Amino acid sequence: MSERFIYADNSATTQVSESVLQEMMPYLTTAYGNPSSIYKLGRDAGHAVENARERIAAVMDCKPKEIYFTSGGSEADNWAIKGAAEKMAQKGKKHIITTAFEHHAVLHTCAELEKQGFEVTYLPVGEKGLISAEDVKNAIREDTGLVTVMYANNEIGTILPIPEIASVCREKGVLFHTDAVQAVGNVPISIKELGVDMLSMSGHKIHAQKGIGFLYIRSGVTLPNLIHGGAQERNRRAGTENVPAIAGLAKAVEEACADIPGKSVRLTAIRDHIIDEILARVPAARLNGDREKRLPGNINISFVGVEGESLLLMLDMNGICASSGSACTSGSLDPSHVLLSLGLPHEVAHGSLRLSIAEPITMEDGDYIIEKVEQVVRRIRDMSPMWEDILKGRNGMEKIMKFVSPVNL
Repeated sequence: MSERFIYADNSATTQVSESVLQEMMPYLTTAYGNPSSIYKLGRDAGHAVENARERIAAVMDCKPKEIYFTSGGSEADNWAIKGAAEKMAQKGKKHIITTAFEHHAVLHTCAELEKQGFEVTYLPVGEKGLISAEDVKNAIREDTGLVTVMYANNEIGTILPIPEIASVCREKGVLFHTDAVQAVGNVPISIKELGVDMLSMSGHKIHAQKGIGFLYIRSGVTLPNLIHGGAQERNRRAGTENVPAIAGLAKAVEEACADIPGKSVRLTAIRDHIIDEILARVPAARLNGDREKRLPGNINISFVGVEGESLLLMLDMNGICASSGSACTSGSLDPSHVLLSLGLPHEVAHGSLRLSIAEPITMEDGDYIIEKVEQVVRRIRDMSPMWEDILKGRNGMEKIMKFVSPVNL
């Protein structure tokens, strides 16, 4: 095992920061009251929850009463989509529009609604993983009740035109939800300027603890209660609030959004260096997703003749933590649905590597990643029957090679 350690899987989860941990500590030790209790210990906890709500709203540019705390992005997505679908169905609108490469929290929820009689349109995202507001506009029908489109893709990092899509939905009188789990802290966001009706986020992507997030619900949009049994979250989500996590989330949001332009410049330089060098040094590789319209820390490259699991295990032995796709589905042997949505064949999608870098990564760390990726890919290919077929032009490999760079074969 390597003594060097580089964590490059921040799209899966992040380390809780020291400042977030310190923000949480009082509510784990001395200020442990139930926010619903009327004595001082409880009132102090209740004040902490409302203070966090106000701080988050200030950063996200919305009203505090529009922030509802959840257990994370998946819960927020479920609440937004199921709740909006139920409300719009009452008006006879049972058509939903989404994209083919959404997170499974959205796709599986839409699939469940299809079983209940809803119709879902899954917009294709093309070779670069993008859609336009015009695509959404053309898909809207008289019975469309909801559009749900992610802000930034969790695997290939492409950033979608959310303000423009929101404008189309508002013009057509259709509710619009965006999963912004990967976007918060990585791109500047003013919810007021976005014009969305609902927005989901998750704290563990921005150095808060796992199991906390929020759903923004615009004033005037009323969703059915998520959980019954108590008056928490203004009667919409029962259950004693996770005060430490909520306090930590406020700190994490403030820190993650403090200097997005500066952070973006630093990470984009390292990202582009890694992409350029890997594509120049490693043959039969391709960048997945648009080169420019992508998150500053996202790198997703496919290598023909390489099995993703072997790639990850060997990088781990060299001290590099990475992913082959979404952490939520990493136990599956099937290729990523995101990569398949780009039109990639299974043979290319199977050999994908996602590196999601974040501060305090350095350019020197980037050089180490480049060196080890090149070495590991070469070693795996030396043992790969598929790679031998590629080199000798056997078994119809020319159909596979059109998807990748033929450099230095």
